[in-house]
Amino acid sequence: MTDLPAAIAATGYVSLHGEATRATFDPAGTALSAAEWARFADSWNDLRPDSFMADGGRYRLRRHATYVAAPGRPIARAAHQPHYQAVVHNPLNGGIQRWFEPVEPSIGEGPALTALLAGARAVFDHRAPGASWHIEVHQFRIEARPDEAGQPTPEGMHSDGVDYVMVMLVGRENVEGGVTGIEIDGREEASFTLSHAADAVLLDDRRVKHGVTPIHPIDPSLPGHRDVLVLTFLRR
Repeated sequence: MTDLPAAIAATGYVSLHGEATRATFDPAGTALSAAEWARFADSWNDLRPDSFMADGGRYRLRRHATYVAAPGRPIARAAHQPHYQAVVHNPLNGGIQRWFEPVEPSIGEGPALTALLAGARAVFDHRAPGASWHIEVHQFRIEARPDEAGQPTPEGMHSDGVDYVMVMLVGRENVEGGVTGIEIDGREEASFTLSHAADAVLLDDRRVKHGVTPIHPIDPSLPGHRDVLVLTFLRR
C-alpha cells in the first residue's frame, strides 16, 4: 500500500493493471472473486440515461451514490443527494445540481464496492492523514453508436474539483478508442488505455488533469460500450 501513495506523491498519479488492482484492494481474493465481480459488473446493465448532457448526447448512462468517512470510522453511505461541479471544472455540464438514479443497495453495500472504497481510502489516507472524506461513487456506461461517438469525458481534459480520484475499468465491448490522457502543468504527461477488467488509475486531482478520447464501435452492426467506476474523495 505504501508504494501507491509514494507514486502519487512523486508523479501525481499511478496506474494499475487489473491483477494489481485486485491484489491491492482484495488480498484475500473474496470481495473481487470471479463470482462477486460478475455480479458487480452486471449492475452496469441497469444504469439510467444521463438527462443533463448539455451537448444533447444520448451516449451516457449512470448511477450515483455519496459516502462519508470520518477519521477512525468506517465508510458509511449518506443520504442520496445531487452531484455538483463548478463550471470551471465542468464547462459543459457544471454549475447545476444534477440528480442521478442511486447506486442499487446490493451494489453500494456489496463486497466489491466496499473493498474498492476501503482500499482507495487507505491509499488517500496516506496522502492526507486524519482526513474526513466526502466520497462520491459514479457508475458510468458510455455507449458508442455508428451515428454517435461515445464521449467518456465530453468536458475535455479536466480536473474534478476534488482531492483524489480513482477510475477503474469495469469492461469494454466492441469499441476502439477510450485512451486516457494525463496532463500536468499544461503538458501531456502520459497516455494509456484501460483495457482489462479492473485496470485503474489513481490521481491527485489538484495536480493532474485527465481526459479520455471518444470511443467508436469496431463493428457498427453491434452495440458497443465502455463501463467505468469513478470514486472521488474530497476533504471536509
